[in-house]
Amino acid sequence: MSSESNVKFTITLANPDLDAEEQERETRNLLRDINDLDVESAGLVEVTEIPEGAKSVGGFLVGALQAEVTISNCYKLLAWLGGLGNKSIELEIEVNGKKVKVKANGQKELTAALELAQKFIAAILNTA
Repeated sequence: MSSESNVKFTITLANPDLDAEEQERETRNLLRDINDLDVESAGLVEVTEIPEGAKSVGGFLVGALQAEVTISNCYKLLAWLGGLGNKSIELEIEVNGKKVKVKANGQKELTAALELAQKFIAAILNTA
């Protein structure tokens, strides 16, 4: 890893129409696609504590994955996430110990959420 700060993304797919197995398959497909990007690390979220309403399969939270990218590549990941279209997602972003969580249902909300995420990241970096 480089000496530059990294941005940690936790992405949770929230599709109530899918059962746990289908959601897990969709999450693994998303993880495979993210690993094809220039990320420092990416993986499924291990169960340490199960949040209320969450499900787990094989020691991992269903529908949740984490990716860590350099500052210079975080905007590439955000742009890629913008292509997810009408998926319902929750996105938690952590930069220098500060976090923001946004939710989106559909393309319009996703676009607005990603713009908010970009502003959050820029604001944190400008105060560092």
